[in-house]
Amino acid sequence: IAVTAGAGVAVVMAPVALGAVGFTAAGIAANSAAAGMMASAATASGGGVLAGSIVAVLQSAGAAGLAGSTTAVVAGVGGAVGWLTATAAALI
Repeated sequence: IAVTAGAGVAVVMAPVALGAVGFTAAGIAANSAAAGMMASAATASGGGVLAGSIVAVLQSAGAAGLAGSTTAVVAGVGGAVGWLTATAAALI
């Protein structure tokens, strides 16, 4: 059950977390962590954010939601965290 719970929480919370740091459907929120990431990425690349960069991928997910393949990865990571948490709790 811990694996299922971890997967479900991760899938539900990923879009919430993206919005909280500033990757929103309306674009990158001003004065947010996402805006700072965008500014750093643009400076590093000479003025623009490169397609496929982490900032571009996160903004895409914030604007359009997670793709099916991304949802599967997030669920897998969440499930693994759930399993590790349950295993660690059982050892205590």
